[in-house]
Amino acid sequence: MTTNLDTDRWIRRFHPGAGRAPRLVCFPHAGGSAGFYRRLSELLHPRVEVLAVQYPGRLERRDEPLFTEIAPLADAIAGVLEPSWGTPPAFFGHSMGAVVAYETARRLGARTGAGPVALFASGRRAPSTVRDGERLHLAGDGELVAEIVRQGGTPPELLADPEMRALVLPALRGDYRAIETYRHGPGPRITAPVTVLVGTGDAKVTAREARAWEGHTDGTTEVLSFDGGHFFLAEQPERIAAVIRSRLLPTTAGRPTAAGGPTATGEPTATGGPTAPRGD
Repeated sequence: MTTNLDTDRWIRRFHPGAGRAPRLVCFPHAGGSAGFYRRLSELLHPRVEVLAVQYPGRLERRDEPLFTEIAPLADAIAGVLEPSWGTPPAFFGHSMGAVVAYETARRLGARTGAGPVALFASGRRAPSTVRDGERLHLAGDGELVAEIVRQGGTPPELLADPEMRALVLPALRGDYRAIETYRHGPGPRITAPVTVLVGTGDAKVTAREARAWEGHTDGTTEVLSFDGGHFFLAEQPERIAAVIRSRLLPTTAGRPTAAGGPTATGEPTATGGPTAPRGD
């Protein structure tokens, strides 16, 4: 579906969709950019059109002020998407991006009466779950870099370069401040079905925290687990693409296609309820 979003500074479209292909709006993780979803767009093209959000403060938007709170960031993205909402897309968010996607969905549901058709929450615990002691945004540069390298989301050689660190760290620190100070506020639940994707070796999301997403939607909730750590998505994008296709693309019988379905270690139950990923 062609819209004017590809000319907006907030949205990147790497591959145009075919005909009436469903749209998938993707929200990056802390410190991430729209380019993180290029490979996923390539795998889903042309049957699903990927629109990746580019947050301010990075790459070609590096001179724009950062958002250091989730609420105003979600407000801004909802304002960008609303004029071209039409047939609602699905949302996909990884880590911090899952919370931004959720809060954007709440706003668009309230404004338009129709939120996204589905929400894929990757590598993030439910918005209502809180962990004490998350203060990485206050840490020194060395500690912040060490944590990012440990997670495996950024090549160590990139952060070893002083010039690249100077470019990357402000956005990274600002995003960490936004997500670490976020607290879920009162308001309506979303209506979309939620598919929670977690890595079996990801200490950032426990089984209980993943299942808690069911308290944020009037739709169904399923939890799928994949081998890998926090950035399992980057390690096996083909499997993630298969999950997305199986949830968004109907067959001629009007049911989700089984072709290319997930090969994850966890599967949804027959009733649509969650299954626990491996781990605590």
